[in-house]
Amino acid sequence: MEPVLRIENLSKSFGGLKAAHDFGLELGPGDIQGIIGPNGAGKTTVFNLITGVYRPDSGRIRLSDHELAGLPSDVITRRGISRTFQNIRLFNRMTVWDNIRTAFHDRSGYGFWEAALGLPRYRNREKRISMESMAFLERFGLADRRNEPADSLPYGEQRRLEIARALATRPRVLLLDEPAAGMNPTEVEELIGLIRGIHRDFELSILLIEHQLPVVMQLCRHVHVMDFGRTIAAGEPLEVTANPLVIKAYLGDEEAG
Repeated sequence: MEPVLRIENLSKSFGGLKAAHDFGLELGPGDIQGIIGPNGAGKTTVFNLITGVYRPDSGRIRLSDHELAGLPSDVITRRGISRTFQNIRLFNRMTVWDNIRTAFHDRSGYGFWEAALGLPRYRNREKRISMESMAFLERFGLADRRNEPADSLPYGEQRRLEIARALATRPRVLLLDEPAAGMNPTEVEELIGLIRGIHRDFELSILLIEHQLPVVMQLCRHVHVMDFGRTIAAGEPLEVTANPLVIKAYLGDEEAG
């Protein structure tokens, strides 16, 4: 099958530092792949290039037939790619409810005067947004906390809210940047179950960065290993984790840290 996301020869330098060099991957429909590597390997740089935070120096990023390289982040989101961040990014002082509602902004379907005058299309669309927002909160176990500020939630629930908000944009590809960061083993197991569930229920492709190898081993069908901006290995999880270059660059780094 044709890949949903195809990345070819993607490169980005900051001064003399090559943060990503000739990176490539193909993510198929319904696929789950991972990117691993030590700190500073270039993993988040790749995500920032895919989502328009950075403009690549060279290379191609295609979502089906659409070229994304160099497009603004909001356009890329509308095309069908959404993401979470290593450090959770929520509107902390806004309620859980309003955090979800912001994800529907680009698809509101009404204009300024329709909203200002409370015209029927505005009222109907707002009702629909409210229904969809509540459905997401119920799906992620957050409905009972909808009126609480986002920063009052426990860490694991903040992570669920961030993932829910990313999914509310109805992406074809979801990028998860270290979703298990800061979680204890119980929370990690719950997260693995959550990701499996949304992969099944939302019928999307997932690309994730993760330092916790149990997450990668249980979820990913294919893994890319980066070091100093380059891909040093790629393949099935058991295959790449047995690679001597990976053991030296990544597993050895973990053991030394």
